[in-house]
Amino acid sequence: MKKIIYWSATVAVAGFLFGFDTAVISGADKPIQALWNTSSLFHGLFIMSSALWGTLLGALTGNYPCDKWGRKPTLILVGVLFFISALGSAMAPEVYSFALLRFIGGVGVGISSIVVPAYISEIAPAKFRGRLVALYQFQIVFGILVAFVSNFLIAGTSSIDWRLMLGVEAIPALAYLLMIIKAPESPRWLLQKKNQRTKARSILVTLGEENPDQVLNEIERDKLHNSQSKLFGGSYNKAILFAFLFAAFNQLSGINFIIYYAPRVFELAGLDVNQSLLSGAGIGVVNLCFTMLGLSLIDKYGRRALMYIGSIGYVISLSVVA
Repeated sequence: MKKIIYWSATVAVAGFLFGFDTAVISGADKPIQALWNTSSLFHGLFIMSSALWGTLLGALTGNYPCDKWGRKPTLILVGVLFFISALGSAMAPEVYSFALLRFIGGVGVGISSIVVPAYISEIAPAKFRGRLVALYQFQIVFGILVAFVSNFLIAGTSSIDWRLMLGVEAIPALAYLLMIIKAPESPRWLLQKKNQRTKARSILVTLGEENPDQVLNEIERDKLHNSQSKLFGGSYNKAILFAFLFAAFNQLSGINFIIYYAPRVFELAGLDVNQSLLSGAGIGVVNLCFTMLGLSLIDKYGRRALMYIGSIGYVISLSVVA
């Protein structure tokens, strides 16, 4: 079990990169607009949102490498994309290459949102699966917090401080790559996609599974009973619809606007540059604290109750912001 926890935590570092990549741009927002003298429309639609367009593409296409190449190669790909994006955007000589490199990082975000939960759920025992997959969400909000704090600490240290803010992400991206290279492939993928039972069994044993043959038999039964038509038919329709709507409304709430433009919004409210960056870190702290609270309460009170509470919180907070 220790190895399963270790590899789940290691893979979940991609969530940290996800969160960091999402929030770090907030510190570079105004400096890059001033440097390249872009209009508000171009700046918002093309530069600031370039990573979001990449995220959309990554989420739509990430299933292909995940199934075709395997979970591990896709996890490595995610690390490479984050590293290239971080280092490249920090060194970008002009606006178009900057947007392209941010787009590449966004693709990494989109793919990671597919492959990381899949990998963790496939190596984790059923009774621990929910909590281990939750590590990914925890790392996302932790990455957001660290990015805000990093921006605050770097701001004003140099004339190219915004480049340093973006380039810092290359360090955890490289560390993630070095760690993930040694990760085992998903036993479920090996058996279902490549029919490599012996290799899948060997990995299960390495991970500390006491009944590897029983697990493999369960995977084979799942392969026989699960199909795409069954997933999108019958009793699954309602659950899938609600899952889609929850994710959609989470984005439509405008949370990305708050994360991307937090310092600018706080400056408009009358704070100076340092105070606005520090206030952004405050958002990260609140986000992290309530994520941890939700994770601790989800098994006790259930998903539905927390969804109601979260929805009420959304209504109140958005009303105050408006």
